[in-house]
Amino acid sequence: MSSLEELMTKAKDLHSEGHSSGQIADELSLSVDTVTWLLTQGKAGIAAPKDVHIDWTTVSSNSTLLGGISSMMLANFEAANEEEEGIDTVIGISVSGVPLATMIAAEDGLNLAIYHPSKHNPEGKIGSISGNFSKVSQKRCLIVDDCITTGNTLTEIVNYLRRHKSTPVGICVIFDKRGVREIEGVPVYSLFTIKRID
Repeated sequence: MSSLEELMTKAKDLHSEGHSSGQIADELSLSVDTVTWLLTQGKAGIAAPKDVHIDWTTVSSNSTLLGGISSMMLANFEAANEEEEGIDTVIGISVSGVPLATMIAAEDGLNLAIYHPSKHNPEGKIGSISGNFSKVSQKRCLIVDDCITTGNTLTEIVNYLRRHKSTPVGICVIFDKRGVREIEGVPVYSLFTIKRID
């Protein structure tokens, strides 16, 4: 089975289990457009989007490796912000950003918040901060996720934080598929930039 066939199978399996396109995109580190294409493959007139699949399950499924990558993300942020005022709260983007943010918050003794993006909302209209974790109002926040694919979720959370009187001071990701230095004026700190060469 080819890697494309495997992705199609994984996407269809997740869809049959009730996952939304946004959730499948997060699970497979792909854009929602790519997931839509995978789920509708075979229908005439739908061109394959340009995307790169990243399989980091070797790291994400191993707590020791996950802790190591979280430490690298924090060190990358701190090296660029030695003069900057500190952060109060680390926000993990559901799903894959949550374990990374948890480990970063634990390493520096910071508050932890969880953000559920609008693409996980069945109505798809708004995202939200979980009420079971730290509040973000009046806090200086570090946003953590695994991957920037389109940047839409990160744009969404930056705007959410500003509306709720928070200060987003940085965005930490493992992989950046867009090669961006900032989103809505908030600096991006990625460990790896992935570029597709056409």
